[in-house]
Amino acid sequence: MDRDPGEMLREIYDALLGEYGPRKWWPVTPVGGSSPRYTGGPETEAQRFEVAVGALLTQNTAWENASRAIENLHRAGLLDPGALAATSREELAAVIKPCGYYNQKADRLKRLAALFAEGRNITREALLSLNGIGPETADSIMLYSYGERFFVVDAYTRRIFSRLGLVTGKESYEELRLLFERHLPRRIEVYQEYHALIVEHGKRFCRSRPLCSTCPLTRLCPAGQGAARKNI
Repeated sequence: MDRDPGEMLREIYDALLGEYGPRKWWPVTPVGGSSPRYTGGPETEAQRFEVAVGALLTQNTAWENASRAIENLHRAGLLDPGALAATSREELAAVIKPCGYYNQKADRLKRLAALFAEGRNITREALLSLNGIGPETADSIMLYSYGERFFVVDAYTRRIFSRLGLVTGKESYEELRLLFERHLPRRIEVYQEYHALIVEHGKRFCRSRPLCSTCPLTRLCPAGQGAARKNI
């Protein structure tokens, strides 16, 4: 790589932000509402807990499915740490069924809710100690619920930045996280927005079968330029 990675990361960020605009992540249910909306993230403790629940529910499924499960939790009065932790696994699994893997996620949710119900400080280490919560989920909770500077890495991140030539795609989660954290401004809004923009770009253009000819990052992307030459 000839160019400074920090310079490239910032140029990619600017290009994505110019293409898509602010994403207003993470979606939360407004006070008095019944379903999550992209309004700029949580402001209350209840909304912070909802973000944590959503981060777990969206594991291995589309956000739309997790959102339906959150709506069900609202209707059942279960978006409260104490109430959720006290609910039986069977009842909780039925409520969150739209998100898939509902029996497994019910167990994970109960462990997560118990941590919140204890009133302890929520830390990355405490989250990672829970069975079923890995680095991506933990960092999503820390970044979007609590505004802690942990860059979230997901499958879109690995795919997009390996095609851009910034990584090989074989790096560990921690190696990729630290790449972003070392080279980006240490600002919460940049971390939050960048991850949201990566997800948007992965859905729209950098799919498993990418749409390189119309991609806003083609000029920066060796893989995209190669694909474009093949189509000439």
